[in-house]
Amino acid sequence: MVAGSSLVAATLFWAGNYVLGAVAVGQMDPLSLVVLRWALALVPLVIIAQLTERPDWRRLARHWPWLVALSLTGLAGYNLLLYAALEHTSPFNASLINAFAPALILLAAAAFLRQRLTLWGVGGVVVALVGVLVVLTDGALGDLASLELGAGDLLMIGAIVVWTAYTIIGRRAPALPPIASTAAQAAVTLVATLPFALAGGLDLPRDAGGAWSLVFIALFPSVLSYLLWNRALTVIEAGRAGVYLNLITVFTALATVLMGQPLHLAQVLGGVLVLAGVALTSRRPSAPPLADTVDAGGGTQARGA
Repeated sequence: MVAGSSLVAATLFWAGNYVLGAVAVGQMDPLSLVVLRWALALVPLVIIAQLTERPDWRRLARHWPWLVALSLTGLAGYNLLLYAALEHTSPFNASLINAFAPALILLAAAAFLRQRLTLWGVGGVVVALVGVLVVLTDGALGDLASLELGAGDLLMIGAIVVWTAYTIIGRRAPALPPIASTAAQAAVTLVATLPFALAGGLDLPRDAGGAWSLVFIALFPSVLSYLLWNRALTVIEAGRAGVYLNLITVFTALATVLMGQPLHLAQVLGGVLVLAGVALTSRRPSAPPLADTVDAGGGTQARGA
C-alpha cells in the first residue's frame, strides 16, 4: 500500500513537470529552466543521498564517464527538448508522445542489448505506435502520407529518443546509488549548461506564477519523485513499478481538464492505444519465458521527467 502510494505520488509530480513546465517556458527559455531546475535541486539531492545512502562520493566520481553520458542525455538533453517542445505543443500532447518511450526502449534494448522481443512486446509496440500516429494526425490516419509534423511534435519525438539513449546507457553503467547518482548527474548538468545560459543571458521568472512553477519543478519532479520512486523499488519489483508510469499521461489529462483546456477525441483515443500498447509490452507470460523482456520501468533509474 505504501509502495503503491509512493509510485502514484511520484508520477503525479512528474505529470506536474509537463503542466507547470508549460507555464515556466512562457517566462524562461528552456536552457535557463534546465539550469535553474537542477541548481535548486542539487543541494536537496545531495543531502537526501547523504542521509539515506551514505555514498562514497570519491568512488562515485571515478565513474565520471558514465555520469557525463547520463547527464548529457537524461537530465540535460531530455529536459531541454521537453521544455522546447512545450513552447509549441500542449502538455497533454507531449505526455502522450512521451508515453511511447517504454515501447521505444523495448526496441532499443533488442537492438543494442540483444534482448529478445516477445510476441506481446512486438504487439505492444505496434499498438502504441498506432496510438502515437492517431495523436500526431489528429485522428486522420488516412492523411499519414502527407503528414507534416509540428515543431513541438518533432522536439518531443527527439526527447524520447534521447531518453531511450539515457536508459540504455543506464543499463550498461555500473550499479550506483540511485539518489547519489542523480545528484552527481545534476552537478554535471549544471557545469555543462550554466556557461551557455550565462552567455546567452539567464532568464529568471517574471512573476509569482513563474517562480512557483520553477520551485515546484525543482523540488517535486526533480527531488521528491526520485526519492519516492526509489523508495518504492525497495519493496516492489521494477517491472510492476514501470506500469505506474502510465499514470503520468492520466494525471496530465486531468490537469488539462481542470485548467479548462479542451481534450480532443483523437487525443483520448490515441492515449488509450498508447497506454494499452505499453501495458502489452510490460506483460509477462504465465509460463517461464523463452526470451527476456525489457523492464518498462527502467530498472532503478527514475523517470527524470
